[in-house]
Parts: sequence; C-alpha cells; structure tokens
Amino acid sequence: MVETFNSTKSILYVVPTPVGNMEDMTFRAVRILKEADFILAEDTRTSSVLLQHYDIRATLMSHHKFNEHETVQQVVRRIEGGETAALISDAGTPGISDPGFLLVRECVRHGIEVQTLPGATAFVPALVSSGLPCDKFCFEGFLPQKKGRQTRLEALKDEPRSIIFYESPRRLLKTLQQFAEVFGGERQASVAREISKLHEEHVRGTLQELVDHFQHNEPLGEIVLILAGKNGNVNPNPDVNPNCQLSTVNSQLSMLMGTGKKKNKYQ
Repeated sequence: MVETFNSTKSILYVVPTPVGNMEDMTFRAVRILKEADFILAEDTRTSSVLLQHYDIRATLMSHHKFNEHETVQQVVRRIEGGETAALISDAGTPGISDPGFLLVRECVRHGIEVQTLPGATAFVPALVSSGLPCDKFCFEGFLPQKKGRQTRLEALKDEPRSIIFYESPRRLLKTLQQFAEVFGGERQASVAREISKLHEEHVRGTLQELVDHFQHNEPLGEIVLILAGKNGNVNPNPDVNPNCQLSTVNSQLSMLMGTGKKKNKYQ
C-alpha cells in the first residue's frame, strides 16, 4: 500500500546536529528546533550546549537507548495530540548508530509524518576523504564486541564495496589487528578521527601499516574506519611514499575556529 501524509498535521522531525564544528548546523535545523513543541535528546546535558549556542528554548525530553522502548508510545500520543517533535542525538543524524529507528517506525505505523533533514553525519566525510572508492559502499557501524563478531567479519571477506565501521579509540588497535588477520595485512584502509573538530586527521595505508602506526600513536576521539572492498584494494596515492600517510587539517581549522578555547563536544 502506498502511504501518503498530510503535511498540515503534526510532524516528527529528525534533525542532524554537528559532529564537531558548531558551524555545521543548518539554518533550517535551527528553525525547526526553535519551532518544535518539544525536543527529544539523547543526552540533555550535551544537547543543552548546542541549544544554548543557538538560543533554542524548546522543552527537552530525554530519549536514549536505555529508555526509548518506554518513551516511544508517550511521544506518539503527544504528536497525535497535535504537538510537533524534533529528534536529535548527541552528534550526527539520529538513527545512524544512535537512537531513532524505534520512534520513526512507530510514527510511520501510526500514520504520523516523519521528515528527516539532510545534515551532518561522520561517515560520509570520512569515506569521501579516504581516497577509497565511494561510488558504492556498505555501512556496518559498530561491530559486535564479542558474540557474532568473527562471523560477521568472515561474511565481509568477499565484500567488493568499501566498508564503513565505527570504533572507539580504546578498541581501534585491536580491531585493526583483527582486520589484518581476516582481510590480510595488505588491504588498504583509512582511519578518520575527530571529523570536523579542531584536531581532525586521516591516517591512510595498508592494515599492517595502520597497526604499526597506532602501536606508537595512541588514538583519541571518535573513530571512523574505512576498509577497501575486495576489488578496491588500490593505494589511493601511489606516487608518494607507500608508508602510512597522515593528513591533518589542524592549521586550517585553527585559523577558522581559533585556539585556546575550552574544549567541549563540538570542538
């Protein structure tokens, strides 16, 4: 059955928020958040920093992975009652490795219009900047930490497209070592960290080169790991030293953002 929605009804807006630089917020996102009757936030303390920056005074409601099963029906009833809701996460687009799917699904089931604004997400700039093929790719997000992890990696061995993973800095080295065992140490990859923040950097090379690099350089910040597909294992920069390549944008960002400011989620 084809579903249509009446745009005059109350709506659930899914609103991306910056993954780093505050200036990545769109004009439309700010307007929607100001006009919403209430905002669903993954962490109200983190989101308050962003909302105060843009003088957004809507009511905040906590909505995260530990309570979303309990809050979904309450939110649906409020929207059906005529209120407009906006869903945000700590950073990026809700539903992408963040809460959002359950609420969106329930709103769709109840015939509530859902509009997702285009905007920030970490994996797109990480993929495009990797130098690996980005015309076709698959998104894996966070791998299982234990049960099912090895099985999932084995299933991806013959994946021809570039593969995107999220990882924590404390697990990155172990993950790279495991990837080298499963996919081979010569498979090309790129590690992006702190996307859009002051200390953004991209480290590119073979999996073995990345292992060697991070054995001597402790990773910090949020990590996006891009792995070349089975058929896309080409050095993206063959004219330079094949050893692990480090690209930073600190100097450019420093000029734009200034230095010496107190660090927070959006720096």
